[in-house]
Amino acid sequence: MVDDTSRKRTVRGTKIRASREQKEGRKAKKKLARTASSAGERNGDTPLSDPEEVVPEPFVETDAVRSLRDRISGWLEADQPVHLIGPTGCGKTALALSAAAARDRPVVWLNGDEAVDTEALVGSHAGGERYEEHDRYVSGVDKKTQIVRERWVDNPLSVAVREGATLVYNEFSRSDAAAHNVLLSVFEEGVLERPGKRGADRTIDIHPEFRAIVTSNDAEYAGVHEQQDALLDRFIGVHVDYYDAETERELVGAHVALSDADIATIVETTRALRDDLEIVVGTRAAITAAKGLAVFDGHDGDGEFDDETLSRVFTDVLAPKVAGEDGGDIDDLRSQVTEIV
Repeated sequence: MVDDTSRKRTVRGTKIRASREQKEGRKAKKKLARTASSAGERNGDTPLSDPEEVVPEPFVETDAVRSLRDRISGWLEADQPVHLIGPTGCGKTALALSAAAARDRPVVWLNGDEAVDTEALVGSHAGGERYEEHDRYVSGVDKKTQIVRERWVDNPLSVAVREGATLVYNEFSRSDAAAHNVLLSVFEEGVLERPGKRGADRTIDIHPEFRAIVTSNDAEYAGVHEQQDALLDRFIGVHVDYYDAETERELVGAHVALSDADIATIVETTRALRDDLEIVVGTRAAITAAKGLAVFDGHDGDGEFDDETLSRVFTDVLAPKVAGEDGGDIDDLRSQVTEIV
């Protein structure tokens, strides 16, 4: 009788080696899947921010500011997306970030511009990853299989809806309306579709804690795109205007170390220019002018800013708004500012 023990051992050994190859292949597949699914968070590259990190600094809270923020917070609690509309430099962005932070949920920031399209909102394929699996089940034969997996990276909107974050979409209307088609299904159906993504995970169910705040300038501003009515109808519109004089004094004082009298003069001048000039003179202009006046220190003998210094500083601050316009030049602006001051 022939002893076939050695043959059986050889077969058994081959099976063990094949099993190990398969096991290593499965491990490699799992590792690749984990790597691809977390691609957007590698090396700290994630759009998620802790709420305490996004609170504007400094942030002034007066009765007027709290009243507006409470309105925003109330609509968010009612699960309604909020659209803050108002002139440039009136504090929309700071208000949106403060309201988002108050929810104590992660915050995702997105800034709108001409380059923002659906892919920039949702995500895209970012190359591929490849590995080889070797099968040596048959002695002397190496069967090699190449496996390629496309790597998908989620962009801010996908991350926000999946994680239940508060999306703050600044300058929303500076992005083309076509980019925002994906928002319709988010607000209406509670689902985000990711064009370009294949398979069962093409869509994301919206996390129940997801909320959105968008900001935009009034429609007459340059670079503003008209958005589709079907989308705008799903927003709550909160108009943000320039604050009262007391709040503006608080805002300027929070940014610049000047006396109360100096701050009052700056705010009074800003509000006068706002009323009489045809260009936008926001609270931001008052803060910038205050920073300049703190450096130039153009006080007269009575401890007040002299008119020449005020006129020069405010002309410098507002000059970019008229430079290059037909018929509008800085000399005309300087004359108008001097007359108002």
